[in-house]
Amino acid sequence: MPEPRKRGRKPKAPETETLTMDYQYTNPTPQNDATVTDTHHNPSSPRRTRGRARRALTEDDNNNNNNGNVNNSNSNIGHLASPERSRHGDANEITILPPRWDSVAFKAVPSMDAVVKVFCVHTEPNFSLPWQRKRQYSSSSSGFIVGGRRVLTNAHSVEHHTQVKLKKRGSDTKYLATVLSIGTECDIAMLSVNDDEFWEGVSPVEFGDLPALQDAVTVVGYPIGGDTISVTSGVVSRMEMLSYAHGSTELLGLQIDAAINSGNSGGPAFNDKDKCVGIAFQSLKHEDVENIGYVIPTPVIMHFIQDYERNGAYTGIFACRALYVFAVAFFYCTASFLFTFGS
Repeated sequence: MPEPRKRGRKPKAPETETLTMDYQYTNPTPQNDATVTDTHHNPSSPRRTRGRARRALTEDDNNNNNNGNVNNSNSNIGHLASPERSRHGDANEITILPPRWDSVAFKAVPSMDAVVKVFCVHTEPNFSLPWQRKRQYSSSSSGFIVGGRRVLTNAHSVEHHTQVKLKKRGSDTKYLATVLSIGTECDIAMLSVNDDEFWEGVSPVEFGDLPALQDAVTVVGYPIGGDTISVTSGVVSRMEMLSYAHGSTELLGLQIDAAINSGNSGGPAFNDKDKCVGIAFQSLKHEDVENIGYVIPTPVIMHFIQDYERNGAYTGIFACRALYVFAVAFFYCTASFLFTFGS
């Protein structure tokens, strides 16, 4: 007698022999029976299941997970962008290497530690009363350290000086300085400090060649508006013979569009290679102009330094000395002529 069927249930079909329990996937032949378990179903089957689809793990996936490698043939993750790829090992493996710092371009930073602040006490002579002087006044400007334990600044920064002190960047100590030489016509002065502590940990500034038009320049100094160092940048706008206001002479000069304010006088102007190409010394102030500053170029600076090293003092530019000798000779000749014929 046949066994009666239970209401509400279908008879359970026998499982196929191609499904195993070691998570090794084999492609079974299509079955019409829909009672095959979902645990080992074909991932490519269009049959919809409840919840998220679950991918069957294979033996290759199990080995790759144990070894910590990623098999790109079974993974949907794309390639990661990396600076460099390893040329060794499996072609599918990606090795992210650190960046090579020797290939990174760094912008040259000016030698700002060699730029100092100059404090000067001035006492001008009284030409109406030669036996006394005018009231003292103080000023601050900029300077920079060069080779031979010397400091360069502008001549008008230490004009009629009574006391000169220098302060380095990041320090509150003021060191007493000695004025070695003053060039009035080129507006350059040379200072020195006897204290050895002042020269510790400071590298001198190196000079560069004469810049060309549109070359980038950076002016460093201690202008008005703050106590810390200031950096302004621009380009070379013009190169010609300029009128030096302090010495009332015409020498070679550079016009730049970097801001030069009160206190920038004596500060260096660097190029993009961290070389000094000039000394900031004056600017044009007018309601119709903006950002017109002037820099003493390196040929004038080197002439001043070489003249001091050769003669022990600054003797002036040859053209100025010749003009001075000619003026003195002309004066004495005229005076002798008038004295002779007047008597």
